[in-house]
Amino acid sequence: MTFSDDFITVGEGQELQGSPDNSPSLFGIKLTPQVSGILIAVALLALAAYLANSYVTPLWQKYGELTADRDLKQSQVSQKQANIKQGEELKKDLDTAKKNQTEILSLFANEKTLDTLLLDINRLVDSGNSTTGGAVAKLQKFEPVNQSAEIINDGSFGSEVNGKLKRRIINISLAGNYEQTQSIFRNMERLQPLLIVNEYTSTLQQDPVDPTTGRLPPASINTAFKLQALIPATPEETAAAAAAAAPKQ
Repeated sequence: MTFSDDFITVGEGQELQGSPDNSPSLFGIKLTPQVSGILIAVALLALAAYLANSYVTPLWQKYGELTADRDLKQSQVSQKQANIKQGEELKKDLDTAKKNQTEILSLFANEKTLDTLLLDINRLVDSGNSTTGGAVAKLQKFEPVNQSAEIINDGSFGSEVNGKLKRRIINISLAGNYEQTQSIFRNMERLQPLLIVNEYTSTLQQDPVDPTTGRLPPASINTAFKLQALIPATPEETAAAAAAAAPKQ
């Protein structure tokens, strides 16, 4: 018996009739290769989103927090460095201010320098006698007006000084020729305490002819003035003066 194989050619896109479909199904959907590829892609996208939400986003947030914390600490360090530098500059300025304050206060009188003021004036008058060829300068009066320094509240040196300075007032008169008087005042400016001359008057006195020489003696200048010595008030004295000057309620 002779058999012959008959081949049936199936066209492209056609299926054999009666051939069974072996593709699996899920929830009634046949998982063809095309559908399976789509489902796998969707699953991968979902996995990527899950990983992003579960790991990447928290890590990025943590990175942002660490970056912000780093910037904050860097700012704090920079601020502390600036504060240290500013503190050093302020300390330097304070030292300079204290030095200037000490130098300024040294210009004023104090109780110790006032105790020796009479001796200092006498010394200045006597020093003028060494270069005048026989003419003698004399200190005629040294009379304190107030026995203790009094707070200045009359605005005589400006309202800013009221309550901050004290003064001693001394009436002084002396006699000497022009060169002696000029020398005394010039040397008085070199005394340590700050001294202010007020109410200055001078008169020329000419003695008669000396009968033994037949010549006029050198003319004498009589000088009178008020000498004010300024003393810084203590903080307690300043506070008391301010309280006394405050209007009473």
